[in-house]
Amino acid sequence: MLIPAFILRNCCEFTRSCGRIFPMNSLFKRFLLVVFLSIAFPLSATADWINLSGAENAPNIAEINIEDDHVLVKLEVYVQDLITFEELVPGDLFPEPIPGRPAERIRTRTFSEKVFQIIADDRKLSARLVRVEPRMRAERFSPFAGMTNPATGRPVPGPPEDRRVLYAELVYPFEGTRPDKLTFIPPIGDRGMPAVSIGFVVFHQDVPVIDFRFLPDSAVLDLNWDDPWYSVFQTKALKRWQRGSVMSFLYIEPNEVRHEVLARVRDLQTWIDLDLRGDEYIEPDEFEKVREKVGDFLLDRNPVRIDGRPVKPILDRVAFVDWTVFGSRFLVSPERLAVNTSMIGVILTYLTDEIPGEVTVDWELFSDRIRQVPTSAVDPAGPFPSNVTPEDTIFRWTNYLKTYTPPQVVQIDVSQYLRSWKIPIGTVLCLMGLIPVGWQIRSRNKASRSVTSLLGVAALLVAGSLLLYPHLRMAVSAPAAMAPPMTVEQSRELLHDILKNVYRAFDFREEEDVYDKLAMSVSGDLLEEIYLKNRQSFAVARAGGAQARVREIQILDVQPRKVEDRRLGYIFRAQWTAMGTVGHWGHIHTRKNQYKADITIEPVAGFWKITGLELLEEKRIDQVPVPPVASKTGNR
Repeated sequence: MLIPAFILRNCCEFTRSCGRIFPMNSLFKRFLLVVFLSIAFPLSATADWINLSGAENAPNIAEINIEDDHVLVKLEVYVQDLITFEELVPGDLFPEPIPGRPAERIRTRTFSEKVFQIIADDRKLSARLVRVEPRMRAERFSPFAGMTNPATGRPVPGPPEDRRVLYAELVYPFEGTRPDKLTFIPPIGDRGMPAVSIGFVVFHQDVPVIDFRFLPDSAVLDLNWDDPWYSVFQTKALKRWQRGSVMSFLYIEPNEVRHEVLARVRDLQTWIDLDLRGDEYIEPDEFEKVREKVGDFLLDRNPVRIDGRPVKPILDRVAFVDWTVFGSRFLVSPERLAVNTSMIGVILTYLTDEIPGEVTVDWELFSDRIRQVPTSAVDPAGPFPSNVTPEDTIFRWTNYLKTYTPPQVVQIDVSQYLRSWKIPIGTVLCLMGLIPVGWQIRSRNKASRSVTSLLGVAALLVAGSLLLYPHLRMAVSAPAAMAPPMTVEQSRELLHDILKNVYRAFDFREEEDVYDKLAMSVSGDLLEEIYLKNRQSFAVARAGGAQARVREIQILDVQPRKVEDRRLGYIFRAQWTAMGTVGHWGHIHTRKNQYKADITIEPVAGFWKITGLELLEEKRIDQVPVPPVASKTGNR
């Protein structure tokens, strides 16, 4: 195969650079050159359970799977760190045999004894190399790369620009009884620290033990073979980011309070007989039965009080949840689910007229294993985590929102966007007072009577008109016939206000409230059309997802054009974005859409309203989901 000259030059430059960093003989330089040229195909993959530490972007990656009789380690070795993992490099990647190089079996034993060690209780495990080949680095979702981690304040590292890796799979058999603990030790440098940076993730019988973290110099994992969910690392920094197998969330919003419970199916079986056919899986035909039983059970548990009064809940949604660190996904279609790992979420809604002063949940569900349930209260100021225990069962939220004003839907008066004159009322009254005074002066002159006092009054009125001119001014709108064309800035402001009203109307839950609020900004046949279409989309969201509330509207462009046959009618050729968010299970889901439309706006009974809408373009703009971050106590 012919190699282009510029590639060959880059290869040689790469080996020279590595030689300046690591002392290497010429034979190993040839080896690096061969590896550089051998990696010829990409591999794409996705990985959940990713942590905001950025460990999924570490130069080297280790995915560790603990099974009944062995540990499977899948390694991606960064091409510039190959010297640390030299024992894994197969001989056929060298252009010629290396004299005196040990056989693969011996190199693998050395690797498991000195390079990547796994100790089962007190026994060091020997590895068997299953596969090794050059690849391209697997793609892993990391939307925060290069940004500041809001939890730590530190930048999140991005993946290496050089995507070449040596991929290896190794099996570490237990060779005896299953251990109670495993210790993972990476390659150690001269100072007793890891010689290279390794991001690792661990699964115990398919149950995620942690999300991606950086592998320290030693990591000890206590194994729970009865229920792998409770296998945990001894180091606090390596705890699973999910704080429990049963969790409780309160969402406080202007018109409703939501109590959401997310629980692992296996733990729910402590309190509910789900009548499953097997112990390991929920079969697709059992999907609906499980949801109904869980929903009915939780509807009558954990009573909620709002401002001291018990409130009847609405069973809003029961769904199996695929839950990862960057979002949660409702599983709509039945599928086979593992009892050990499947999660089910229940949303109970309580309607309110405004944000309450206090909300409490009296948590009832504890067991021998579940002695602490993580909770989180989320209000417009942010999330506030806590816990409930058998000794302290009350989960409480108190309203400390000192400056928060709930969103309002307000009609927009036509006069706000018409030309107005500022009339000085004091000056006008003074000048009007001069008319009768002047008449009296004229009459007295004819009768040859004294006018001195009247002249003094006239002087006072003239002085008063001058002094009062800057004060007591009243705005009077110009007649519609005299109104000048609306400016682009006025059009932008009016469109923003009226669209904000439309989106906020759908924040209400009751059908009558939604229709009445929408009627403040939409008129005619368009009112019913918009209402029905949104109700239909809302029903779809209720079946399989969440209804987002629009939090931000940005007008990108607007071009007003006057409608000739309507005195104050305008057609706005407009582009805008609407960003909606909804919180579920401790995550904030964000969606942003961009629109282009011709919007007809005109006065109806003294208020601006939308009377026509022609949608020209709609597209989704991907947004980075906001991670769950524990807020610190402070000024709210």
